[in-house]
Amino acid sequence: MSSWPHDPRPARPHPRTSPHQASYKAPHQSPRQSPHRATAAYVTLAGADWLASASPSPQSVHALWCDQPSAPVVLPCGTAFDVISAPALFGRRLLDRLWSAGPGSGPVAAQRGRLLLFAAPGTAQRLPALLAWEEWSRAVPPLLCHGKGDAVTAPALYPPGEDEPTAPVSRWLVAPEVRHPWLPGPEVLLWACVRAAREGAADQAAGGDGTEAAPVAASALVRTPAPL
Repeated sequence: MSSWPHDPRPARPHPRTSPHQASYKAPHQSPRQSPHRATAAYVTLAGADWLASASPSPQSVHALWCDQPSAPVVLPCGTAFDVISAPALFGRRLLDRLWSAGPGSGPVAAQRGRLLLFAAPGTAQRLPALLAWEEWSRAVPPLLCHGKGDAVTAPALYPPGEDEPTAPVSRWLVAPEVRHPWLPGPEVLLWACVRAAREGAADQAAGGDGTEAAPVAASALVRTPAPL
């Protein structure tokens, strides 16, 4: 797209992208560096194509970004991706598990004290049901599962400049970089949720801070049609 907006700020290195695996494999691999510890990445043209593909009118989304590359945009879920929204601390535990002992993650954004994990379509419907059968479900804080019929606000294409006076409401931690990113499905996120919950319980037993919310029943997982 020849009119793709140019950010005049110095280029920053991209964090490591998620592996494009066809299916989840048991986490027996050696630990890897967690990308969400790096600075927010730029969304590439291919990544923007993927995000725009979630809209019924991708051309309109690209036109908006060309005019206002620093503007967030509301995108529907359920076609290109679902989104699982977790409280920030528990979300960081999820990412630690996904990247240190699992297959990695798809794009991830931070927004208003929560982490948005972009997941495979259908995850928002299946994950709550899977968690309901887990004995550790009560240690999982409230998750917002956005699927078909829901919408989320995607962060701006570029990370904020260091001289900007106020921090943005949302920003990418792992930005979209490819046209067909690998996205975790419900089984992968179930595995990560259970291990993150166990880790939080162990921290509480050892006198740590645990998670930011008291244990709740799996019924606390809800799907909401309102944009974040």
